[in-house]
Amino acid sequence: MKHALTILLLILTACQQHEKLASKTEPIIPKKEVVFEGLNRPWSIAFLNETEALVTEKNGDMVLVDLVAKTKRTIKGFPTDLADSIGAVHFGDNSGIFEVLLHPDYKKNQKIYFSYAAKKPGEGKTTKFAQATLSKDSIQDLKTILVAEPYSDIDYHYGGGMAIGADGKLYLTVGERLFWEHDEPEMPIAQDVSDPRGKIHRFNLDGSIPKDNPDLGKDAVPSIFALGIRNTQGIALQPETGNLWFTEHGTLQGDEINLLQAGANYGWPNRTTGSLRSKEYSPPKLEDVVFSPPIWFWQHTVAPTGLCFYTGDEFPQWKNNLIVPGLSRGSLWRFRIKGDTIKSVEELFLDERVRSRKVAQSPEGKLYLLTDEEDGKIVRIKPKLQQ
Repeated sequence: MKHALTILLLILTACQQHEKLASKTEPIIPKKEVVFEGLNRPWSIAFLNETEALVTEKNGDMVLVDLVAKTKRTIKGFPTDLADSIGAVHFGDNSGIFEVLLHPDYKKNQKIYFSYAAKKPGEGKTTKFAQATLSKDSIQDLKTILVAEPYSDIDYHYGGGMAIGADGKLYLTVGERLFWEHDEPEMPIAQDVSDPRGKIHRFNLDGSIPKDNPDLGKDAVPSIFALGIRNTQGIALQPETGNLWFTEHGTLQGDEINLLQAGANYGWPNRTTGSLRSKEYSPPKLEDVVFSPPIWFWQHTVAPTGLCFYTGDEFPQWKNNLIVPGLSRGSLWRFRIKGDTIKSVEELFLDERVRSRKVAQSPEGKLYLLTDEEDGKIVRIKPKLQQ
């Protein structure tokens, strides 16, 4: 009898282990569930808790949404130099409100960071980054961190991405602001270290310049961490390694995923995996410059945006994978990464395409997607129950 019970326990243990193993190896089918709608082209989301989040509307306001009550409240006190957005100008204008990001000690200090297209009468618009305190539904104690001067009348490629690195520093992305390459000055904007545009910048959390930023020369803007950027809208921390990864918009193809390195030059417009819009333009030859190639690039246009690394439990096979949305064709991608090497790529929801601006994870590890629409939505990506 004792021997039979032992065998039975062994069988039950083996069955439980098999079930656990199967749960990790059997694919879990994702599905979409709209949990909030009525947003004016949402760009970014920062969760205050599991049910409340700050959301930036590119063509509207910064708002506080309640995913349970289905309500939104406009955050008061936004800077008055916000440039007009697409709805007030013309289709294709990238102006508006971009990223919102919580300070690591937000629960103690209520500090947030945000980026937007700022206007200056008679001079045009540029990318601006600010820090503020969120008091109930109002912005207070506003402090400017970076104004990517000069201002210009061009409506494109602001960048506006933000992330906090494993080093506790604040990383900001600024686009080069041009649409046509033939408008480049003699030294291309993204290659000119005296110009803050077309760069990734690094700051201390209080807005000061870290002493260990790369030394790019006496004329360089001291906050520059990397250069050769066309238009980076998304940047995210890889928890496993502490690396920062960022998306890059190409012109005709040339969309990329890059690994951020101090002082690296990512090549624009001298190097691209796509082709230039201005066929007659030829960038100047730069002596003794080493360009960093992308980790990944697409053979077609994706327009990748706000990415994130998934660390939740609902999709065990996706653990530590990189999730990347795209504006063009409404694509959503999953990258399996080992260290700094992309091992496999999967495009999700081939039959449910929607122009998408951002993916983000809630404090409990739930995965969300922002759709770039006039009736913009917050979509939860969740496991589909098996029949």
